[in-house]
Amino acid sequence: MAERDYSRTYPLPERPSYLPGTSIELLREISLAEPPRHALFDFDGTLSLVREGWVEIMVPMLADELGRFARDGETRESVEALVRDFVAELTGKQTIYQMIRLADEVRARGGEPRDPADYKAEYHERLMSRIASRREGLASGSIRREDMLVPGSLEMLSLLRGRGVAIYVASGTDERYVLEEAALLGIDEFAPGRVYGAQADRASFSKEMVIRRILAENRVEGRALLGFGDGYVEIADCKAAGGTAVAVASDEAGRSGRPDEWKRARLIGAGADLVVGDYREAAALVGYLWSGSAGR
Repeated sequence: MAERDYSRTYPLPERPSYLPGTSIELLREISLAEPPRHALFDFDGTLSLVREGWVEIMVPMLADELGRFARDGETRESVEALVRDFVAELTGKQTIYQMIRLADEVRARGGEPRDPADYKAEYHERLMSRIASRREGLASGSIRREDMLVPGSLEMLSLLRGRGVAIYVASGTDERYVLEEAALLGIDEFAPGRVYGAQADRASFSKEMVIRRILAENRVEGRALLGFGDGYVEIADCKAAGGTAVAVASDEAGRSGRPDEWKRARLIGAGADLVVGDYREAAALVGYLWSGSAGR
């Protein structure tokens, strides 16, 4: 099942509205007949910061390749701008989709592209070189888990687990690496056997498929689901299923707690019900979500 493309479904509010006493932005009031029972988290940028800076690896690499087939009048700057646009457009989907788009752009210029899987392998090799010290530091204990997590992540997961919520993680990153990094960060303890990632056969995995599986196996309707993500796919998929979607517009590099404005606008457009910069106000967020439910 192919992952949905981005489309702006909801407008930006003229004036932001916040949960009183917090920086949690409310796009619409949440009132649930029953408390949530399942929560699906995206991984990179939503919980993990291990791969922070991946854009600075992917965009130059793809621009170098596309620049070999530049049209008349295209400059390095214009090619890089094009690449940055489509990388951003496809963020949230499996990595292979960005490589498929690169191959399409090469072909449109009369070139013969490499297999998208080859592009993905090269990108991943470069990225792993960049983040090797982070992974090694987590494994040895020289880097604290908290330093490689979106602030407040462990508290958020603990609060949900304490309320009996089953936690799931689904990522566009290859499953092998998601499992490894979730273990390094201690996230797997909150979602035992419920961490999913991209497969070699891209049609065999999507976040929508994970959501459908959660609902079917637990015989619940979408209103029992919470979705957390910094990518449009999980937000749109959660809303399409009837769940409550929390946009995590994380400032990955600065860890400032302030929402990244590009992410915020994109996630609101995808249908987010609430927006947070991170989970520093996790207790207030969980309290609000449960305050209007019959089972609080």
